[in-house]
Amino acid sequence: MKMTSVGAIGALLAVGVLIAGCGKKETAAPAEQAGAETPAAEEAAPAVDYAAVAAASVADPARSAEDRDADERRKPQVALEFFQVAPGMTVFEIEAGSGWYTELLSHAVGPGGAIVMQNPEGFLPFVSEQIEARLADNRLANVRQSISNFDQFDAADESADLITWVQGPHELYYRPDDGSSLGDPSAAFAEIHRIAKSGGAFIVIDHSAEAGAPETTGHDLHRIDRAIVIAMAEAAGFQLEAESDFLANAEDPRTIPVFDPAIRGHTDQFALRFRKPTDAERRGDLYEEEIRAAQLEDQRQRDEREAEEERESPPLIGRRK
Repeated sequence: MKMTSVGAIGALLAVGVLIAGCGKKETAAPAEQAGAETPAAEEAAPAVDYAAVAAASVADPARSAEDRDADERRKPQVALEFFQVAPGMTVFEIEAGSGWYTELLSHAVGPGGAIVMQNPEGFLPFVSEQIEARLADNRLANVRQSISNFDQFDAADESADLITWVQGPHELYYRPDDGSSLGDPSAAFAEIHRIAKSGGAFIVIDHSAEAGAPETTGHDLHRIDRAIVIAMAEAAGFQLEAESDFLANAEDPRTIPVFDPAIRGHTDQFALRFRKPTDAERRGDLYEEEIRAAQLEDQRQRDEREAEEERESPPLIGRRK
């Protein structure tokens, strides 16, 4: 016997309750403006002492003077807190560059964790010497290098607890003089989603462009509108969880190249944390969509019945009282 729409709604609601009981997280809309950190969902306080991890990392005597010069403006403790990195994690670091963040993350995940330090081959002439010095004598034993474009990562499906991309996604729109590309934008975000574990985080930090700036700003100014990043990540299947202004700079006009001496090293930067929904969350969202569809169908059927009853009822005009 065919189930009525009302019966279908009841059944779906019952399943939805079961799904919710299995740990579906209720999320709120992201903040319209970035705060120090504006979470979109309630989270348990991290058990990691980020101040201690950051202090131990920056105190390592093997670090370069260039690293130390960057510590104050990059705010290592705040960065680790926003990343929510923890011991034992596997971190895939997109566009690691010379490895300032690699050093920090290596200390944070500890000997039980692992860091994949990814760079495109075209970047190596600019950073290979610093990378060799950083990884010499197996000093960061939990780090391995990976050389690839941004749309073809050297990583297995759902292998990363945390993925970071710092100063970052605008490179997808950079076009070298030879016309080559560092990766197709949609394919790159699909790759990030592929390698992220269920429930895993994806962190983006990049140089801010003006709101509404086109993708070509990535080439012209090495900046990007945060809205472009959010749209790409959400289209790939991520959910925006939190954002932070810990690297914001109101003095940056956001209309000049990031290498301009007036602003270099002190650009206005946005920070976003996305989450790959768990299987339970995805199932819960699906059932919610089905419930809404069933409710709409039920309303449509009621409207049709009422319209039919009105057509079949005799007109009141001419009736005797």
